[in-house]
Amino acid sequence: MHPAPRPRRDRTYRVVIALFRIVFRALGLRFDVRGAQHLPADGAAVLACNHLSYLDFTFVGLAALPRKRLIRFMAKKSTFDHAVSGPLMRAMWHVPVDRESGAAAYRIAARRLAAGELVGVFPEATISRSWTLKSFKRGAATLAVRERVPLVPVVLWAPQRTFTVDRHYSVRRGKTIMVLLGEPLRPAPTDDPHAVDETLRARMRELLDVADREYPDRPAGEGDRWWLPAARGGTAPTLEQAAVLETAARERRAAKRAGR
Repeated sequence: MHPAPRPRRDRTYRVVIALFRIVFRALGLRFDVRGAQHLPADGAAVLACNHLSYLDFTFVGLAALPRKRLIRFMAKKSTFDHAVSGPLMRAMWHVPVDRESGAAAYRIAARRLAAGELVGVFPEATISRSWTLKSFKRGAATLAVRERVPLVPVVLWAPQRTFTVDRHYSVRRGKTIMVLLGEPLRPAPTDDPHAVDETLRARMRELLDVADREYPDRPAGEGDRWWLPAARGGTAPTLEQAAVLETAARERRAAKRAGR
């Protein structure tokens, strides 16, 4: 008998991973992954990760490879509508999120979990321009509570040094990317998602402090402090300033869509 063929979504996913690994090698990126053992070797779980760049899903996905797992990420619907990324996102079984219809995304994510998959969520919803944790939406906590699966806190540090918002990008070789996975939260079905969300945020803040404290790279000079938070001596906007910038960017996108 021949072994059952891999699902097409997994074949596509593995090709995409291989391509990104080639790109990362070309960029000379170094990866410091810690806590991969906290990721379940099988069965469903929700991964909640901070959001610093357009490439975050690739970095979290790489961290799951030692456990031989693939992650189905919740991502904004526009990436599924794009002519290039759309077919790939659908083929990899990711979850489209329409902000006007969040319930539909929840149902799809719940089906992924019921199938024993890992579902990746960015609770901040959008990239943090301050490089610190923004306020969370409670989707990750709600999924974990209602679907009775573990909730794994994940923190990235330094993806903002690759390709992120406000035209910040760099192809300079030799940057370190840190990925820290914490012990899973195992909420009970009777737990309040709000309380679980608060615990998740506290765990992620602790991991982010560790990453920031132990990150090996330093700015090349005063002009290279943009990727450090203001509280750490960097020139990134504060959380309040970042909120203003995000609102302005959102308004520009809305105006562009309206053709003004």
